[in-house]
This record gives sequence, structure tokens and C-alpha cells, in this order.
Amino acid sequence: MRELLAELARRLVDEPEAVRVEQVELEDGSLLLRLHVAEGDVGKVIGRQGRLARSLRTVVRAGGAAAGRRLQLEIVG
Repeated sequence: MRELLAELARRLVDEPEAVRVEQVELEDGSLLLRLHVAEGDVGKVIGRQGRLARSLRTVVRAGGAAAGRRLQLEIVG
């Protein structure tokens, strides 16, 4: 899931080399994926009215459900 998320983000931003995905285990057993992008690219990943961010979160949740694990997405600039 990390690789898919990183690849999707790289295609959206102006600075693809700045994209990285950090994985954090939460206390409730779920997994948080932090998508790091360049400051100037945060808006491009979020999209108009948050549409792209919602879509990315949907993909992440669906991937987690397929793996039997709860996944969350956080976008960091």
C-alpha cells in the first residue's frame, strides 16, 4: 500500500523526489500512513475542496480492508 500511495502522489506533484510515506503503528492496532510532500505540493495532493485527499483516503482504507487491517492517511507538508 505504501508503494501505491507514493506512486499516486508522485504523479500529482511538481517535486516527486520529495514524496515519501512513513508508517506509524497506532495504539488501537491500526496503521497510520503519513504522506510527506514538499510544502508547495500539499494543495495539489489535497485537491479542490479536498477531493483528491478523500480519494486517496478511500484507496488506503480499501487496501487496508483487503489486508484485514485498518489504515489511515495523513498528508504532511
